[in-house]
Amino acid sequence: MTNELKELIERARQIEMSPAELGEQRRSFAYGNTQIENELITREMIASLDKKLHQGE
Repeated sequence: MTNELKELIERARQIEMSPAELGEQRRSFAYGNTQIENELITREMIASLDKKLHQGE
């Protein structure tokens, strides 16, 4: 592993994401993984389900 890569990994470890950023990352991950298996899945479907699952947080 190069020193540059080690430095990037260390910087990434120190990043704290906001709740909104975490939500966007969660939705992106869910979409990317489900859409591979089912082309009918849309980003809107993922966003709607995410909203239902995380109401009141």
